[in-house]
Amino acid sequence: MHSSGRMTYNTQGEKSRMDDVEGEMTLRKQQYLGMWLTPEQLALYHAAQAERFEQLKAASINNPALYYYFGDHQFINQALAARYKRMSKIAVETKRKKLAQTSRNRSLLNGLREGGYILYARHAEATVGADQPELDFDDCATQRNLSDEGRRQAETYGAALRSLGVPVAHPVTASPFCRAIETAELAFGEENVEVEEEWVEVYDLFAAATEEEQAQLINDLMPLFEVQPPAGENQVIIAHSFPPDVGFGEIPDMGTVVVEPYGEGQGFEAVAYLTLEDWMNLNS
Repeated sequence: MHSSGRMTYNTQGEKSRMDDVEGEMTLRKQQYLGMWLTPEQLALYHAAQAERFEQLKAASINNPALYYYFGDHQFINQALAARYKRMSKIAVETKRKKLAQTSRNRSLLNGLREGGYILYARHAEATVGADQPELDFDDCATQRNLSDEGRRQAETYGAALRSLGVPVAHPVTASPFCRAIETAELAFGEENVEVEEEWVEVYDLFAAATEEEQAQLINDLMPLFEVQPPAGENQVIIAHSFPPDVGFGEIPDMGTVVVEPYGEGQGFEAVAYLTLEDWMNLNS
């Protein structure tokens, strides 16, 4: 008889059997420590080991050599089962949320394809230059302009709307800033863009000295979101982000607020906030 720690064996066959058990225990401990992270992997391993666990349980009753290993095995098996159960619940909840999001996406996309919305979008990334104190709308050198990444974003935005079958009314509206105009032209074509100066007021919100001044600018802007686009089309406006907690709040580069207008004097509702990436995944 040989002994090594708690493990005792009488034959070479018994030693081989114990080596198999020890290797299995190492794998189970690796599982428990999180080396396999998906419920599917845990389920496969858990099912494959169920019969062997029962065999080890029965053998340990009459074989002291297996007693301690069964104790470790039992602990790891219980921990693995608990982890699998917890992760399965997480997986089910994640799948449920994904299905719900897919349903909302399809509903929104169906609505956009029918038209009747305003797509208020911030211009694409603009990190070249800076807005000068003596800013001149006719001189892009006095303004912050699109980066190469911004130009790519603008082209992607227009392509995404076209690929999704979202009808856009022409002309598209743009703020008089060069970065807004260029964004609109890259997305929808230079011939399809019209500049409207009232959208400068969104930019002016950042410079408003008091809450009263901000409130006045907001009051001037909000009626613009009540105007319904032509039947079967959506009106795109390329302008600027709002300040935090003002109006529509902060909007990322090429982000869009989807607005449902109810008609002049009837109000409107912001029904969705979409990033450029959201547009790319709206049909998935």
